[in-house]
Amino acid sequence: MEAIGLWTIAQNSPDALAVVDPDGAEVAYGPFAASADRYAKGLQALGLHAGDCVAMMLPNSADALALFFAALETGLYIVPVNWHLAAAEVAYILSDSGSEAFIAHERFAAVAADAADLASIRTEARFGVGEVPGFAPLAELGAGEPEGPPADLTSGAPMVYTSGTSGRPKGVRRPLTGTDPYQVPIASSGFFSVFGIKPFDGHVHICCSPLYHTAVLNFSTISLQLGHPVVLMDKFDATEMLRLISTYRCTHSHMVPTQFKRLLALPDDVKAKYDVSSLRNMIHGAAPCPHEVKRAMLDWWGPVVTEYYAASEGGGTVIPGDEWLRKPGSVGRPWPYSEIKILDDEKKELPAGEPGLVYMKMGTSKFSYYKDEKKTEEAQADGNLFTVGDIGYLDDEGYLYLHDRKSDMIISGGVNIYPAEVESALTVHPSVADAAVFGIPHDEWGEEVKAVIEPAAGVAPGPELTAELLEHLSGRVAKFKLPRTVDYVDQLPRQDNGKLYKRKLRDPYWADRDRAI
Repeated sequence: MEAIGLWTIAQNSPDALAVVDPDGAEVAYGPFAASADRYAKGLQALGLHAGDCVAMMLPNSADALALFFAALETGLYIVPVNWHLAAAEVAYILSDSGSEAFIAHERFAAVAADAADLASIRTEARFGVGEVPGFAPLAELGAGEPEGPPADLTSGAPMVYTSGTSGRPKGVRRPLTGTDPYQVPIASSGFFSVFGIKPFDGHVHICCSPLYHTAVLNFSTISLQLGHPVVLMDKFDATEMLRLISTYRCTHSHMVPTQFKRLLALPDDVKAKYDVSSLRNMIHGAAPCPHEVKRAMLDWWGPVVTEYYAASEGGGTVIPGDEWLRKPGSVGRPWPYSEIKILDDEKKELPAGEPGLVYMKMGTSKFSYYKDEKKTEEAQADGNLFTVGDIGYLDDEGYLYLHDRKSDMIISGGVNIYPAEVESALTVHPSVADAAVFGIPHDEWGEEVKAVIEPAAGVAPGPELTAELLEHLSGRVAKFKLPRTVDYVDQLPRQDNGKLYKRKLRDPYWADRDRAI
């Protein structure tokens, strides 16, 4: 088999296509690997050593991917930051991760500059793409270093922040392996083999979601390691995605159900205009996919639509399109090296058909929530098994069905939103006595954010108060977390111990949806 790995391909086939930037610029493996080497040596020259963190807040770009590989070959943790976040939220991630350097794009200049100041990122370790006040041009990072690989080669890793039920993001951190970064781990190629994706073999990956998501980053970087060109979209556009698939003969991607719905909403003549016969495996996860949407995509694209269930922490299950038609609603069976068990609250295994907490295990892989041993311990059972709080059951053939979520997490368009953070920001407003935030059905996004407010004494509810509260929130939480609608009640239903009966508020909206179905 032809040797694989980014740097091996760059040496043997430097002119082979590696990345297509959103603006259409094409970057070959040779120059791409050279950029990664230059950034790596620049970070080392700043004093970063194996185990340190470097954060980036960049749109989808060859630069973002090159920085990932710069960290990979120098034993650094790369922390991709969600660029929808407010400055205080970004600063928290920078500080919590202990990031020693920060790279940001001019599109997010104001937030990046404020966050860097709040987190006390040293001036010489700030680099920007375009004009970012107080940041040196990214082109200067490693610009004076000689060509070739950096010294002290050792494998780094991503450290992606995933929110907990408290609303504070937690970094999912795995021990560094100390292995040769130029050797593609068996786990990487094995992971892709689950989806029938092999090294080279004419594969082309199209990235249609932000790289700060764990799965999106993994699929793009592993694709490059296996010799698959990566076609980057700046943001999802259904027609543009079809054009890129047709132009570059794309074979695989990672998607969410919202993107399927937007594709299906295109006029028939637009759908027919583009050739999608190159597609081999369009993989989706991150949110439940409505049955009718899944069937429509299978009717259009054929059995290439594959579903999986996993988490940033690891895991999971997979189900190809033809199997899903036999087991509609299932998210599949465990992939190789993975294990799924259903446990009760005492962490005892439950029989087939009985719902409980879904626990997963990915081989011998271990992780921890950075600086949160309690959360790590609570999530784990029997060695490497862990749960993210989802409730489901296994049928007698070992297929997993997700039944409910134990936490109050909202999934809107494949993005996790944690109500506690929004509730906390609302309740500090002087006109709010109490607040509840939860998800309600949304035809396109799956769920949208709803807030129910108990006004303070003497405060009149209504549109003016709603506008005031949304303005108050806009500087405290990211835009995608803002409530789409706000209702008012005289008193929120709480138990004597202070716990909110949130289900009493939430269930009527879902009951109405269920009756409609």
